[in-house]
Amino acid sequence: MASSKGNRVFVWIILILLFVGLIGFGATGLTGNATRLGTVGDKELDIQAYASALQNRMRSLESQTGSAFGIAQAREIGLDRAVLGQLVTERVLDAEADALGLSVGDAAVREQVLAIPAFQGLSGGFDRNAYRDALSRNGLSVADFEESLREAEARALLQQAVVGGVPAPETQVEAMIDFLMARRDVTWAPVTLGAARPAPVDDGRPRVILPEILLDAEVPTPDEAEIQARYEAAPEAYTAPEMRKISYAWLRPEDVAEGIEVDDEEVRALYDQRIDEYVQEERRLVERLVYPNETAAAEALARVEAGEASFEDLVEARGLSLSAVDLGDVAADDLGAAAEPVFAAQAGDLVGPVETTLGPALFRVNAVLAAEEVPFEAVEADLRAELAQALARREIERRSDDITDLLAGGATLEDLAERTGMELGTIDWSENVTEGIAAYAPFREAAAAAQEGDFPELLGFEDGGVFAIRLDEVTPPALRPLDEVRDQVIADVEAETRARLRAERAEDLAARITAGESFEAAGLAPRTAKNLTRRDFVEGTSPEFIREIFAMEEGETRAIAGEGFAAVVRLDAANAPDMQDPAVAAERQALEARLGTGLAQDIYAAYANAVQSRTEIRIDESAVQAVHSSFR
Repeated sequence: MASSKGNRVFVWIILILLFVGLIGFGATGLTGNATRLGTVGDKELDIQAYASALQNRMRSLESQTGSAFGIAQAREIGLDRAVLGQLVTERVLDAEADALGLSVGDAAVREQVLAIPAFQGLSGGFDRNAYRDALSRNGLSVADFEESLREAEARALLQQAVVGGVPAPETQVEAMIDFLMARRDVTWAPVTLGAARPAPVDDGRPRVILPEILLDAEVPTPDEAEIQARYEAAPEAYTAPEMRKISYAWLRPEDVAEGIEVDDEEVRALYDQRIDEYVQEERRLVERLVYPNETAAAEALARVEAGEASFEDLVEARGLSLSAVDLGDVAADDLGAAAEPVFAAQAGDLVGPVETTLGPALFRVNAVLAAEEVPFEAVEADLRAELAQALARREIERRSDDITDLLAGGATLEDLAERTGMELGTIDWSENVTEGIAAYAPFREAAAAAQEGDFPELLGFEDGGVFAIRLDEVTPPALRPLDEVRDQVIADVEAETRARLRAERAEDLAARITAGESFEAAGLAPRTAKNLTRRDFVEGTSPEFIREIFAMEEGETRAIAGEGFAAVVRLDAANAPDMQDPAVAAERQALEARLGTGLAQDIYAAYANAVQSRTEIRIDESAVQAVHSSFR
């Protein structure tokens, strides 16, 4: 069922798009006087809202992929249209909410504003100046921002009206619970080709001694006919991949760096520049709880010292969270008058009241971080090598223009090696070769795409190196001669034989146990596994094991074989889900929420599409292009 909680989640998604996505954009955003991207019914589509939403999505993709994501890539995958479509849908629903007379009062808007962390001051409460400054930095007025919040709340009301009370289909929930949480109890034993050894009879009954380590017995070496049959039956297993003989010339930063002398003063300057990394003064992990007056702070401290309350209780009583009072790791200079008592305290101590710029405060010391110093001599070699690498990359950039000119003038790779000092080499490359220059992804991509007769071009590596390649020869995929792969063929035949014999033995043993013989009498070491669900995995088995036992009838004994594995399994019990099990209850709750939410979203999407189909939408493509241009 769509709930008020889901309603709030919807609102917060909108708030993130409207505000958090704007952070950092205002300084490099759009210029000019255009403010409208188009109209949706009688609602304007704000150009800045589109720009910030698009940038927010692009940043998200950058964080996921770990590489730069530009507007050209965004347009190539249709991200720009997806973002625009989302904003259009929102404005369509804004217009529909207006038409239906849906709105919220100032109190609801105020609640939303107070809840946004970016508008809170050091004390954890709402800071009006921070509110106005944050909006101003991002090109928003208070009136415009609060109107956007009001519209978001109205959209949430509309959503609740459309999808409220949509439950998950009970029949579907029951069917999925029965499938996911059904339980099986089994007795099973792994099967090997090693036979058990009969023990001497000392009481009139034979005993079976099982090997301590179960290993597959040796299988007979295949004869020539079997080897030939396997070779002919699976030629793809013995086919050499396409091989490409490639000549290359490359220049690496480490090679260039060997001839670069780094000035001692530059090394020392880099150390000084990073002094905060190498020399850290003593610090404390601290939380600060501010009170309106010293009396209130002293009373709170007394409650803690008397054991009547914890620091967490004090924070909660002030209407704050621990994250709101956490100062992180601080140095003495960060604390002003509080530095002396805080730095005299031990981890876990509560000190105060101490007068601060925000008022009397209590400080809890969570950890003591000792001072650290890494001397220059300890990192000098690393810093020197880093500077040499940086200088080498710049030197390679400088040489790249000359190398490109040489290639454009028809120079061969051999000419490059002679005239520029690039390393010349050849490699027999296939997609399985990843050593040497082939360890670099750009080389592998270029090698795979190269065509005979192509003119070499200068390409780059991630580390600043450059290279050029020439495809000299292509050897198509070819079946290797039998004599060349004989050992591999023999190993494959033996593996197939071993798997077949193991499966046959498992079938034989399963038949004996079905006929009434015990696992022990059949020479097996039985194990038990209870309350297995379809999500479980039994160590020592293969993925087929769980699937097979859920296809068995209660009391049935079956041989199960997989890759490198065979077992005899008896299904002892097939049990329905235990409805009293907390895990089953939690699974049911999760299913109901997931299915209900999915159904509600589908209904809401259908409603939004229906409303949009009868709403006039006008998009100014020149304004859209202006937004895209601002990203370049």
